Amino acid sequence: MLTRRSFVTALGTTLVLSTGLGGTIVFARAATERRFVFVIQRGAADGLATLAPVGDPAFVGQRGVLAEDFAQASKLDAMFALHPALANVARMYAAKEALFAHAVASPYRDRSHFDGQNVLETGAAAAYSVKDGWLNRLLALLPREEAKGIAVAATIPMALRGKVEVASYAPSALPDASDDLIARVAMLYANDPRLHAVWEQAMATRTLTRDLGSGGGRNAAATGALAARLLGEQGGARIAMIETGGWDTHAQQRGRLAAQLRGLDAMMDALKQGLGPLWANTMVLVATEFGRTVKINGTQGTDHGTASMAMLLGGAVQGGRVIADWPGLADAALYEGRDLRPTMALDALIGSAVAGHFGIEGPRAMAGLFPETGSARLIDGLVRA
Repeated sequence: MLTRRSFVTALGTTLVLSTGLGGTIVFARAATERRFVFVIQRGAADGLATLAPVGDPAFVGQRGVLAEDFAQASKLDAMFALHPALANVARMYAAKEALFAHAVASPYRDRSHFDGQNVLETGAAAAYSVKDGWLNRLLALLPREEAKGIAVAATIPMALRGKVEVASYAPSALPDASDDLIARVAMLYANDPRLHAVWEQAMATRTLTRDLGSGGGRNAAATGALAARLLGEQGGARIAMIETGGWDTHAQQRGRLAAQLRGLDAMMDALKQGLGPLWANTMVLVATEFGRTVKINGTQGTDHGTASMAMLLGGAVQGGRVIADWPGLADAALYEGRDLRPTMALDALIGSAVAGHFGIEGPRAMAGLFPETGSARLIDGLVRA
C-alpha cells in the first residue's frame, strides 16, 4: 500500500523567505499547473555513450567497441547522435520536447560516487558542506499550491530533504535486505492470505527501485506510470524525484548500458503518457553525479570520469537541440588526460531551467538553490515561451 505523508507547504502564497539569501524575500509567480521531475542516474552514467559526439574526429579511436552502437545511428545534428535504445526520447526530440546538454558537470571533481551524489543533490560546492537538498529549497521558493513534493524512492533522497516536508512512497530508513532473507520471509508469509498480499505489494514496490535494465524495461515503465499518477492527482505533488541505479558500468558496458537506456526510455514514455495533457506543463531533468572515462578499459567498460550529459524533457522545454561548448576528445583536450572536460556548469543548467519553468527571477533562484555556486552564468531559452 502506498504510504502518504501530509504535505507541509511554504510560508506564503506568492512570497517566501528563502534559506541562503540572507533574509531576501523571493517573489514567485502565482500558482500554475507546472510539474517538475528530477530523475537521478546513480552510478555515473556514460554521457559519451548516451549522446555520442560522432562528428568528433577522435570519437571512434578513443571509444573503441563502444562506438559501434552508433555506426548506424541517426544524427541529431552534425556532431551528436542519440543511442538507438532511446527511441521514445528521440521522438520527443523530434517534437521539440527534448533538449540535451553535453560536457556538463557539478563542481565536484574527485570521482567518488557518494561524494559526487551528495554534491549533485545538495547543490553545494563540496561534499557534505550543505545539509539540505536543492529540490527541497526549490519547494520553499514556490507558491503554496505548488510547494508539494514526493519521492518515488524507497527513502527520501538527499535532494528532497530539508525544511519543507515531502511525501514518499514506501519510505524506509532500513538498508536493503539480502535476496536470501527476502526468500525466507516470503516462505513464512506464503500461507497467510493477509500477510502474503501485503508482502507481494512490498516486493512490487522494491522492484520498482532497482536497476532500470531489470525486467526488460517493464519495471521502469511502471515507475514512470506511478510518478505520473502521483503528479496527476487532484491536489497532489507538483515536484517529484525518481531514483534510478545501475549506471556504474566498469565492465561489459555495451549491453548493460543499452538495457539501462531502454529502461529510462520506457520510463519517460510512461511518464508522458500517464500525465496526458499535463505533459505540456512538465519539465523532466535527467542527470548523473559525473561521467566516465573517454577511453574504454580492459574489461570493455569505462571508469569514473568527470563531465557527462544531462537531459531536459517535457512539453514545457524548448527542445529539439543540443547545447554544448564541445571541448573535443583528442588526448590533449581531455581533463587530467582521461576524462571529458567540463565546459558547462550543471548548477547553471538546473537553476536556469527551474527559474524559467516556475517564473522565478534567475539570480534569486540560483542563490536559493545553489548557495555556494549561485553566481554561475544563467542559460537563456531553455523553457518554451
